[in-house]
Amino acid sequence: MIGDVSVTVSAHAGIHHHGKQRRILWICLPMVLFLVFALELALGSVHIPLGDVVSILTGSVDVDASWRRIVLLYRLPRALTAVLAGSALGMAGLKMQTLFRNPLADPYVLGISSGAHLGVAVVVLSAGGLGWTALAEKAGFLGNASMILAATLGALGAMAVVLAVARRVENSLTLLIIGIMIGYLSSAVVNILVQFALEHQLQAYVAWTFGSFGQVTWRQLGVFAPAILCGLGLCAAMTKVLNAMLLGEDYASSLGVDVRRARFLIIFGASLLAGVVTAYCGPVSFLGIAVPHLGRMLLRTSDHRFLTPAVILIGAVLALSADMLAQLPGAKSLLPLNSVTALIGAPVVVWVIMKRRQVMEAGV
Repeated sequence: MIGDVSVTVSAHAGIHHHGKQRRILWICLPMVLFLVFALELALGSVHIPLGDVVSILTGSVDVDASWRRIVLLYRLPRALTAVLAGSALGMAGLKMQTLFRNPLADPYVLGISSGAHLGVAVVVLSAGGLGWTALAEKAGFLGNASMILAATLGALGAMAVVLAVARRVENSLTLLIIGIMIGYLSSAVVNILVQFALEHQLQAYVAWTFGSFGQVTWRQLGVFAPAILCGLGLCAAMTKVLNAMLLGEDYASSLGVDVRRARFLIIFGASLLAGVVTAYCGPVSFLGIAVPHLGRMLLRTSDHRFLTPAVILIGAVLALSADMLAQLPGAKSLLPLNSVTALIGAPVVVWVIMKRRQVMEAGV
């Protein structure tokens, strides 16, 4: 009897401790996001004091005109893009890891990124690039219009194939294998195009593969932001379904979940998020793997009711942090964004592998 009471008290104490940690986390995460967002606007090749950044954002006219132009035309859309892209990739990674019950699954596991790669490669590495550019301009895009349009169509094509297959197959493992095969086929076509590309075409394609949050203009944000917000909203609406699928599709089905419909919606939401980010920002790696694990580690739970908002905030913070590091504040040069995100994400992946190995050894 005394032992049972001790266990109960200990359990209540543990729950209270975790609840206190989560309350602190919900206070700290928005504060950290606000701080990193402000630093993103202040730091760069031109240092702008935080006070002047606040004055610019509040509409003050007593600030240097060149600083106002830098913040409003370049840094603010870049920061907003990073926030949206980091949140999207983190959420898409969480959904893929839950669906496939694989801690190393990421948003691009179904070949969506490979489809975007193929679309960009066809435009940039082939002679038809000018025609695509004209088509993109008619569609209302600006700047790197042809790449955005090509990546969007490529990602949508890959997503259409995956969604069509998802309606027919019973097993998520089969779907995963098909997604991997789509990636291999796309990569094969891209490699063939690379062999026949001119030097300047190859340079443009390689620059796109580095990834960047700085290529999205205010006008393009008018398309980018609503698409990301719709994808995030769809994910947030599926928290109960995702919780049911944590223990597998059979368990979810026993709870009354329509597994095929749920799988279709999960894949559609994750593909939308990953496809839009890849189209506008290039293939940004590792955030989709690392962010969900950081959320689980901080919250110490797999409950999607808590993980969903946490992943959105953590993804935004990591994307902004990676973008700041890539800009080398105070320098004139830029680092490839993918290299910086790999420096952040790779240690997390190693930690996950080692953690799983310790769990398996403990079980033995």
